[in-house]
Amino acid sequence: MEISIIGAGLAGSEAALQLAKRGFKVKLYEMRPQKTTGAHTGGYCAEFVCSNSLGSADITNASGLLKHEMEILSGELIKTAYECRVPAGSALAIDREMFSEKVTEKIKSNPNIELIREELTQIPDTPVIIASGPLTSDKLAEDIKTFTQSEHLHFFDAIAPIVEKDSINFDKAFYASRYDKGEASYINCPMNKEEYEKFYDILTHAPRIELKEFEKNAKFFESCLPIEVLASRGVDTLRFGPMKPVGLVDKRTGIENYAVVQLRQDNSAKTLYNLVGFQTNLKWGSQKELLQSIPGLENANIVRYGVMHRNTFINSPKILNASLQTQKRPDLFFAGQITGTEGYTESIATGLLAGINMAKFLNGEKLLELPEETMLGALTHYISNPEHEKFQPINSNWGILPPVELPKKERKNKKLKAELMAERSLNVLKSICS
Repeated sequence: MEISIIGAGLAGSEAALQLAKRGFKVKLYEMRPQKTTGAHTGGYCAEFVCSNSLGSADITNASGLLKHEMEILSGELIKTAYECRVPAGSALAIDREMFSEKVTEKIKSNPNIELIREELTQIPDTPVIIASGPLTSDKLAEDIKTFTQSEHLHFFDAIAPIVEKDSINFDKAFYASRYDKGEASYINCPMNKEEYEKFYDILTHAPRIELKEFEKNAKFFESCLPIEVLASRGVDTLRFGPMKPVGLVDKRTGIENYAVVQLRQDNSAKTLYNLVGFQTNLKWGSQKELLQSIPGLENANIVRYGVMHRNTFINSPKILNASLQTQKRPDLFFAGQITGTEGYTESIATGLLAGINMAKFLNGEKLLELPEETMLGALTHYISNPEHEKFQPINSNWGILPPVELPKKERKNKKLKAELMAERSLNVLKSICS
């Protein structure tokens, strides 16, 4: 039986590899590079767009737990991510080019996968996984809308700038990790009160790129707000958000500064660094002025400016089961950010589950609906819960898991709570997979 997968991003690539190793023939359709999305830069499979970080790998972090679950489920891309890891403290950050090259080679060399470089504008009649991502082409989006008989929701996603390390002034910038946790792999640009106020003034008065008419009523996703939107909420919002100085002490001075801009390694050669939390839609000239107002970045060479784009996702609670199978058509599954799951790790995880379940469906087996005690199970149950009337994208978080009982004196111990939830999740998942 031949299966079509639309989209060779993170979710589609993972789903294809899962099906291929189970002996199924896969046609993997990818419109890039013949047709671009406005956010992707090339034609590799599984390209990272916004950041090079998959978030924390610590099991006491919700995203970290999801990574451990994928390892138990024999995920392919999570293994590749660890092979391409670059220093980022407890976060799993990767050399994005190396990662995409490796995934692309795995797909091209797999005899069960045919990578087809063309745009599909209609949903095939054969078994199919739609993993076309948040930047689904207009024609396919229209066909999906017709199939689902519902309007698409959408929100804005933004990309942070990247600068060359050699252009950073280390007379002002310094290496440190927050609270000295893990390797001091982040570059930190400190600001005093006067410098921060100058930065804030430039930011709040800088012109933004004009949105297209059809984008003007779209919504921002709270976890990926442009820095100028955050700044509009108050002068100190950034200092308690992406520019918080807490736990970042310059050992040369012993000072914890008024505000700090962090930069994270973006490639294994350690030549490129992205600005953490600096997603933006400012005009490029304004971005340059803003970045060069940051101490340490006065002469920064910006190799990629920030951009903002509209993300499309389906109304999953009305369309999907927790197995990621559509309620209307059993041989059609969705995976990735088009389902309303937000984040790199989440995209890979839903591609993994969709691939497993497509194989089970074609083999006449019961589909895998993971228990809500697992992070991936909680995520898929959340997005498929029909009680959601105003569904918005979500990423992995502890709030979607069933609570655990803690002794009265420990009820405010967040770390212990996370440890117990993680232990419960892994035990449940291991029992399913054994």
